[in-house]
Amino acid sequence: MDDRDMNQIETMMTRVVGVFAEDVRHKLEIVCDGQQMLAERMDRLDTRIDGLETGLERVEVRLTHVETRLTHVETRLDRVETRLDSVEVKIDGVASDLTAHRRDTEAHPRPYQVRED
Repeated sequence: MDDRDMNQIETMMTRVVGVFAEDVRHKLEIVCDGQQMLAERMDRLDTRIDGLETGLERVEVRLTHVETRLTHVETRLDRVETRLDSVEVKIDGVASDLTAHRRDTEAHPRPYQVRED
């Protein structure tokens, strides 16, 4: 092996290493581009998730407001129910008084009766 053979081997090795390095560089660029796209998509996803979280917080506030209103409605219905129970007791008392009055009235003879001839 002489210098000329060594130069040819060196030239061939330089070309092979250059092609290999270019191939590795190209693949590395593809991986970097993919990582950049992935990072951008993750950023967009984070933005969408933030929007969803904000929306869910608003829904939670509205549900809390609805829950408070329902509690007030329940309280008012309880008061109405109490008042209706009171009215029912009063009606039962009036019915009882009327029944007693009717019995008392029917128990007494009528002193006179109007005749229609």
